[in-house]
Amino acid sequence: MRQDLFEQLGPICPVCSSDTEQYPLSIGAIDCQTDDHIVEGQLLCENPRCRREYPIIDGIPLLIRDLRSYLANNEASVLRRDDLSLNIESVLGDCTGPSSAFNSTRQQLSSYVWDHYGDFDPSECNSATAPGSMLNCLRSALDLAEFRPSGDQAILDLGCGPGRSSFEMAQRFNRPVLGIDLHYPMLKIASALTRDQNLCYSRRKVGLVYERCEFNVKLERPELVDFWACDATALPFKAETFSAAISLNLLDCIHSPIEMLMSLDKALVANAPAIVACPYDWSESATSVESWLGGHSQRTPDGGSSEAMVRRLLNPSGPDAIGNLQLLAEADHPWHVRLHNRSYMTYLTHVMSIQKLAN
Repeated sequence: MRQDLFEQLGPICPVCSSDTEQYPLSIGAIDCQTDDHIVEGQLLCENPRCRREYPIIDGIPLLIRDLRSYLANNEASVLRRDDLSLNIESVLGDCTGPSSAFNSTRQQLSSYVWDHYGDFDPSECNSATAPGSMLNCLRSALDLAEFRPSGDQAILDLGCGPGRSSFEMAQRFNRPVLGIDLHYPMLKIASALTRDQNLCYSRRKVGLVYERCEFNVKLERPELVDFWACDATALPFKAETFSAAISLNLLDCIHSPIEMLMSLDKALVANAPAIVACPYDWSESATSVESWLGGHSQRTPDGGSSEAMVRRLLNPSGPDAIGNLQLLAEADHPWHVRLHNRSYMTYLTHVMSIQKLAN
């Protein structure tokens, strides 16, 4: 965790803070530090009736309301080793089986890290489908409408994954960027790149067969970027903390898309721009059907269209408005996800350029 960005953002306790009462967090302990990065430590709520503790692990502060449940459900991810040889990792993968948490995480990291950083990997030169879908989508989204952060405050990247989008925004706009996510193994990779730009991950070839990929990631302005574990539906920040925001393919991966949009509206300063992209690939494993934005009840006037429902939510003058968020422009963009050497899945992502209007 970057101390300078922590001081700039002034996070508040996600448990006891509300719109009427807000209690800041302070640094309670530093157990391991590298330059300005707190690698291990502890944040404390300053409310004497709360005094909750939020750990910093691998440079990642865990600012989550139900921290006990998060750590119980992600124990294996937080304690996951990254010092195993490819040979031992292969034995573990074979023994635990394809549906194990170990292999599910390996598959996710293989797909996402490949897309975010594969353009730096010399071994990707002959790939039939090139990495970079996320970057291409982001760059196209920024061109949809004039994207100009307000003031000099930080930019928020909701659902940052392994972090390339956050580094891209810092390079483009030369200001601090905070990437947030709940997927700990991806955050760990992203956070490590702010301190050491040598990347190592296992790329899936077929089945349970992986190959080790190691290369240097030449990022510009990594000193402006940090990564925290936060719930996008319950952001631990005061209102109007961020000058701009992006959220790529997160809306259909959380328990409450409506609450995410409400949190986004609250976090942005007036007139701030935002990018939200989503393929509306709804799944009960991530979002209960009742919380889907479209995707069901095709008997309604919208015919179950997710795009139509989101447009209504992003119309500040309409009855279903989410705060002051207004849709400015929209387009569809292909997004390729690599599964293994011979398999790629393609989404058609709905990309939206949004602005938070002044009251």
